[in-house]
Parts: sequence; C-alpha cells; structure tokens
Amino acid sequence: MSNFTHWNEEGRPKMVDISEKTSTNRTAIARSTITLSDEVYQAIQQGGIKKGDPTQVAQIAGIIGAKKTADIIPMCHPIMLQGTDLQFDYIKAEVGYELHIQATVKCSGKTGVEMEALTAVSIAALTFYDMCKAVDKSMVIKETYLVQKTGGKSGTFVHK
Repeated sequence: MSNFTHWNEEGRPKMVDISEKTSTNRTAIARSTITLSDEVYQAIQQGGIKKGDPTQVAQIAGIIGAKKTADIIPMCHPIMLQGTDLQFDYIKAEVGYELHIQATVKCSGKTGVEMEALTAVSIAALTFYDMCKAVDKSMVIKETYLVQKTGGKSGTFVHK
C-alpha cells in the first residue's frame, strides 16, 4: 500500500496533508456525454420539457456539484473555487443525438480541481436525465473523463 497516498501507517484511510505544498493556479476540464432520442431533442427544442429547460437546470446543478465535491468524495479537500462553467453541445448522431457536457473549474490553491470538474459534469448529466426522463427513459450517460488539467507539481495533463 506504500504507493497509495491516502493510507496511513496503520493501513487506514487518511486525507493527504497538503500543508507544505505551494499554491499554484489550477484548472481542470472534464466531459460527459449523454445519448438521447430524437423525441427528447425535439421536446427540448420546442420547450416541451415540463420541468423547464434541462440544460439551464443542469448548469446550476453542475456548479453546485463542483462546490460540494468535498462533501461527497471522502478524501477530497474543500477547495475555494474561483470559477466554474459548463458548456452543452448537441451533436446529431447516427440514431438520435448526443449531448456533450463540458465543465471548466479553476482555483489557486494547494490541490487540483480534477474531481470538482468530474463531479460537475456527472451531476449535470444526472440532472439532465432527471429533467428529461418523463419523455424518454432510454437516455444513456456515457463516457465521463478528464480532458485536461493544469497546475500543481504534476504539471499539465491532456487526455489523448
């Protein structure tokens, strides 16, 4: 277990001590994809989702998700986020559509914001599903992954 940083000498979970780390500007971008039917897409375009605009609600939920990451992921440090934004892009697929959700999260601190970006897109995708499930429950939340991160000791990461 010595390769894992979240275990103490007794082999029990711990939150990593970041007190000696240097603060740097940090950014993380994450993405998630949802497949949806033509019926769901048309309902959204025509304002036919009874709960409201699903991307507006998912945007707010994603921001809240980023802010609450430390409350739901046990070993994450509470972070003072300095920016969180989400983008939504519908792409026509072979069958139906795909909605690409992307979150960008920024801070200046001693630990990264990868988990906050991943939580943001995950919560946004779940919220979008919840908003649209009355029209069609066959939506699929697909890939959720880190696109890029900058800052910190490990430097820049770009998903290939």
